[in-house]
Amino acid sequence: MKSRIKKIAMVIPKVGPVGGAERFAFEVAGHLSRNPEYEIHVFANMWQSDIHGVTFHKVPIITFPKFLTSISFAYFARRKINQMNFDLVHTHDRIFEADVFTMHGIPHRTWIKEIRGKKWMSLYDRATQWVEECILSSTRCVAFLPVSHLAQEKILKEFRVDPEKVQVIHPGVDIEKFQELSRSQCRREMRKHFGISPSDVVILFVSMNFEIKGLDYIINGIARAQSSHPATTITLLVAGKGNDKIFHRQAHNLGIGKNVIFAGVQKENLEKMYLASDLFMMLSRFDTFGIAVLEAMAASLPVIVSGNVGAKDVIREGENGFTIEDTQNTAMISEKIAVMLNEETRSEMAQEAYNASLDHSWQKVAGRISTVYEKILTSNIIKQ
Repeated sequence: MKSRIKKIAMVIPKVGPVGGAERFAFEVAGHLSRNPEYEIHVFANMWQSDIHGVTFHKVPIITFPKFLTSISFAYFARRKINQMNFDLVHTHDRIFEADVFTMHGIPHRTWIKEIRGKKWMSLYDRATQWVEECILSSTRCVAFLPVSHLAQEKILKEFRVDPEKVQVIHPGVDIEKFQELSRSQCRREMRKHFGISPSDVVILFVSMNFEIKGLDYIINGIARAQSSHPATTITLLVAGKGNDKIFHRQAHNLGIGKNVIFAGVQKENLEKMYLASDLFMMLSRFDTFGIAVLEAMAASLPVIVSGNVGAKDVIREGENGFTIEDTQNTAMISEKIAVMLNEETRSEMAQEAYNASLDHSWQKVAGRISTVYEKILTSNIIKQ
């Protein structure tokens, strides 16, 4: 007997092949659309590219006055969804109600007070918090899917959500895009391009916000490690966008100005830069997950992250990387870098990093999401 096609509504303000939540929704929708049992509809205000087999629906957003942003998206999304008959609604952003809520951030109030350090919330913040409270207190939502245990911890602390309804599902990574490239060729090409010696140990840092991602901590650690191991040249390759001058000055004052290369935003060569490097660092002040960590591991790079990076979930201490709980402990950062200066050790950890990434392909992430769907849909059929 042929299975009935299930209509799934997926909600997110913006969807596309780049970004965090945007990329997550884009990849999952694409993979689920290949399942003949699903009919996928994406409700978004903007999408960067179409997905074969997915129907898109434009959701208006009122951005002025600013406090209406979250409220208006939630309102218009609900109105459009209610005009159709869906078996399940899966949201990646704050709306009034849904069956599944993938949580790409932490509670808004927690973000404002603990991360941003603001004592008072603006009208926009209060409106956003109110919409968030609607879905987190909704009896309809039966599956809350934070992207890391760090996010899960913050959510359960702030809201009275039944822990039985909470399941961590990490983002994924496109492993194939690294497998399609030659590591040796990328290493030669990129190192020649940036004037890096083949013998240098290259540490890669990727970010669009240098300060939040802890570039200052990394530079301090590298300076100390370089001083302790003068026989090995350690080069920091910085990809992304930020205030280059501040961090270049910091590196210069620490005596490693020539060791730090600011490559700027690298849309075309980023995968090649991963493959040309030896290890990856992200010592964020806070990061709900950090997909760049998984990308580094897919490129066979051992990683060093802070305890404030949600991607620490995929780190096996001393096997595929290290977690630094106290990012102001420069001696500890230096010590972990020093471990990876040994080529044999680094090679073993690189293999373990790659092995760990294999469990986080987008296909497997979509499979985990599908399992959540089926559990809900089956239980609803039983109830009927």
